[in-house]
Amino acid sequence: MVLLGIGLALGLLAVDRHGWVPVSVGASSWLYNGGGTGARTLLGAIASSTIGVAGTVFSITIAALSLAAGQMGPRLLRNFTRDRGNQFTLGAFLGTFSYALMVLRSVRTQQEGAFTPHVALSFGMLLAFGCVATLVYFVGHMASRINVDTVIDLVSADVAEAFEAWVVDEAAAAPAEHRTWSEATAVVDSRSGYLQQLDASRLADWAAEHGTALRLLVRRGDYIAPGAPIALISVSVEGAAEAIARATALGASRGSWGDAEQTVRQLVEVAVRALSPGINDPYTAMSVLDRLGAALCGLANKHLPSGVHCREGRMVLCVPVVTYQSLCAVMFHMIRQHAQGNAALLIKLVDVLTVVLSAEPDAARQAVIADQLAQVEADAARSLANEHDAAEVRRRVRRFHAVWAAHGHPQATAQALLGAHDHA
Repeated sequence: MVLLGIGLALGLLAVDRHGWVPVSVGASSWLYNGGGTGARTLLGAIASSTIGVAGTVFSITIAALSLAAGQMGPRLLRNFTRDRGNQFTLGAFLGTFSYALMVLRSVRTQQEGAFTPHVALSFGMLLAFGCVATLVYFVGHMASRINVDTVIDLVSADVAEAFEAWVVDEAAAAPAEHRTWSEATAVVDSRSGYLQQLDASRLADWAAEHGTALRLLVRRGDYIAPGAPIALISVSVEGAAEAIARATALGASRGSWGDAEQTVRQLVEVAVRALSPGINDPYTAMSVLDRLGAALCGLANKHLPSGVHCREGRMVLCVPVVTYQSLCAVMFHMIRQHAQGNAALLIKLVDVLTVVLSAEPDAARQAVIADQLAQVEADAARSLANEHDAAEVRRRVRRFHAVWAAHGHPQATAQALLGAHDHA
């Protein structure tokens, strides 16, 4: 936007110098008709005010980032720094400042040669009014962005996007492995950092071309220590470490784009911080649980990748992947651990698991959900001193089992849910 402001200034100055504007338009009261001294004063006011407000906008943004980091976690700051509204606001003020400076340098008074760019000055005034509107927009926009519900919605959208890119169209049945990896050779990596990107297709092509098979020991988001094994190779081939290095990208942070597990962790962090004694906001944690349940419901009837890559019917690459069980553990374990003794949160956990169970047709996934429920039930029995709270948790657990028993029979499932709501 700064470059655009400079380009507009140069273009409109050329229009003024060559007299491309008709005389009737140039004499219009809608255009600036003052002299050089007034033009310099006007442009100076625009330049000084826009750069001053830009500093204020930057200060407000930093304050909002500090608030967000303390309440919702530093890993969510990228949601503010990449926000197009904040970027547009800063760009508008800085672009207008650059425009005003470029036009100001060309203004000449009567003693200097008398050149007043009327069109460029008039457009500068329009930009100044546009900056006023942008400032009004920014105040409302930033006030809504630091709202925790808005942040939860933004991260939930990231989770949904990551899940959409993560799932596969068809169930990938892993071929029977005739080899064991007991005689495989370890491949070490001299780099250090978090595995952010992996070009599995390229690595699988390399393994197939060299007649070997690779089994990675790390997945996206794992930290790679220098000198530690990063993979196993069935038949030792020279250049394996270099091939893995070319197909992977490490970074100082875990990254989250396209990483389903990491985006879920960001959402869980909001709930865990909300449950801390310093914040003590259980309603935020409940909102997070609703979004996590909705994300799991969105995975119903969808297939997860197996991590096995084949070429010509032969397995050439095996990559560790996130499973449904590990995903549920990331979603609920930390929240459940921090919710001990909080009857409202434990009841909400049971209700969310019940909703997920009612939408999930796969028996293996239902067993995973039931295991999560058993852990919640055990924590409730141990941490709830009030018998009425404990009884309410037990009643919600019975509702879960009624829905599970009626699964596959829509009418019975509806009756189980309806009966629970009637009691509630």
